[in-house]
Amino acid sequence: MRRNWIAGIFGWVWLAIIIVPIYWVVITSLKPSSEYYTTNPLLPSLSPTLSAYQLVLENDFARYFVNSVIVTVCTVVPAVLIAFMAAFAIVRGSGRFLRYTNSFLLMGLAIPLQATIIPVYLLIIRLSLYDSLTALILPSIAFSLPLAVLVLSNFIRDVPGELFESMRLDGTSEWGTAWRLAFPLTRPAVATVSIYTGLQVWNGFLLPLVLTQDPGLRVLPLALATFQGQYSVNVPAVLAAVVLSTLPILAFYIVGRRQLVSGLTAGFGK
Repeated sequence: MRRNWIAGIFGWVWLAIIIVPIYWVVITSLKPSSEYYTTNPLLPSLSPTLSAYQLVLENDFARYFVNSVIVTVCTVVPAVLIAFMAAFAIVRGSGRFLRYTNSFLLMGLAIPLQATIIPVYLLIIRLSLYDSLTALILPSIAFSLPLAVLVLSNFIRDVPGELFESMRLDGTSEWGTAWRLAFPLTRPAVATVSIYTGLQVWNGFLLPLVLTQDPGLRVLPLALATFQGQYSVNVPAVLAAVVLSTLPILAFYIVGRRQLVSGLTAGFGK
């Protein structure tokens, strides 16, 4: 088997492009503010300090973190449950309504969030939900459903029909079949959808920017812009906030990266 040296070289170049900015962010967050402008930006500090992290933690970072956790959890759990039930109904059911529902959900994949932000804003105003975490949760659930239904329905189609028939002959209802048979067999897809949805919601910026105004309701991506404005000169403090906001979702991704990749590959490749 011949080695592809060109692909290998490009791979190492791409790795360097990714690693160097991450390395710079980490070492800069450990520098004193006064040292940032007087030393080589790519060299680590001779006297590293955690003062930037302390400064960030003392300025409501914990509140922003809790808000992000609430929005993410309250989006992922309902979105996964609704998507699973919808996917099961689409695969196991019949009729025009379900076909139209499936087509309608797939159309959602082609509509970006940015194109609907004004109608979403108006709906939130009409529902008197503006400037609340609920205003972030409900649209996030809606925008996560198309991809979640696509992935889960492809996994449910792979469950042998004989298993469904045997459950039906045993007198199990469709509701029982969904939760006692289909759900356990599609756990990899459920994990994939949960991880992907969690990543999207955790990193979301546009919805919090448009639908919230109260500083106490800021989530981490929006809070980073606030830190940048508040500490416009203190670059290490800004980068310390970036590192702290990235660590939880990075750990979450490392734990579930295999299921995320395999699940998305299966969902789009069948």
